[in-house]
Amino acid sequence: MSLAARYHEFGPPSVLRIENIDAPLPKPGKVRIAVRAAGLNPSDYKTREGMTMGSAAFSFPAGVGRELAGVVEKLGQGVTSLAVGDEVFGNVVSGAVATLAVTNPDNMARKPAGLDWVTAGGLALAGQTAHDAVASQRVTADDTVLVSAAAGGVGVIIAQLARLAGATVIGTASAANHEFLEGLGVIPVAYGHGLADRVRAVAPAGVSVVFDQHGRETVEAAIDLGVPRTRINSIAMDPEEFGIERVGRGPINTQTLETLARLVVEGSLVIPIEATYPIAETRQAFEHLESGHLRGKIVIVP
Repeated sequence: MSLAARYHEFGPPSVLRIENIDAPLPKPGKVRIAVRAAGLNPSDYKTREGMTMGSAAFSFPAGVGRELAGVVEKLGQGVTSLAVGDEVFGNVVSGAVATLAVTNPDNMARKPAGLDWVTAGGLALAGQTAHDAVASQRVTADDTVLVSAAAGGVGVIIAQLARLAGATVIGTASAANHEFLEGLGVIPVAYGHGLADRVRAVAPAGVSVVFDQHGRETVEAAIDLGVPRTRINSIAMDPEEFGIERVGRGPINTQTLETLARLVVEGSLVIPIEATYPIAETRQAFEHLESGHLRGKIVIVP
């Protein structure tokens, strides 16, 4: 048997149930993972609320979560790239918040010994989304970058990767996270009305790239600052209205995940953990996630 967080209808966190289900069997070419940690992301609750594309064709009951870390526990026929006992982290289509999960072995990267389970569980989806966004803009030391929600799960990684590329980075965050961002070498500014003026005050030479995880406020400020629309990326809103790009995560790339893991182990990349919850408290974990203004990731530890 397996414990799994599931829901049978769209709605708020209260629709979530923790259910005892038959252990999923890995079909040929798949692997079963004994989950040690599973990260939550805003896309998880947007899917649960029926806000994503394809919601009309959604089938229930539905699992929760798309990133995890764990131990390979069972192999489907024909799998040779992983072995039982391998420690891995990566992505699943859904159902990461469970004691057992099935996925494609190509979606799993090997977890280095120096990477703890909780951090590994919250790294894959947010990390590759951040990596792909920064790579799409070819950020260099010549850039001054504005990152909104810079203490959040994706934003904090974007900010650090841009810093590693040599860029000057400005990050929006609540006041409680300003000192934390300064410790990462990021110049903090407050959210809210007058954002463009606050950015001008700390970057009088201008901003060249904007990565938005917050929404309209950031995009409007970027346009006010004169940032070319081809260098404004948002994962928080429909960009069509503004004629900007929406660069989310590209195809899963285990080499990218292994690179991110190496950066964490060597201390060049910090993945802050806002909180951990047992699987029985998945509802509370989502309520925390949806409250906003987090520092890093919320992770379920089955």
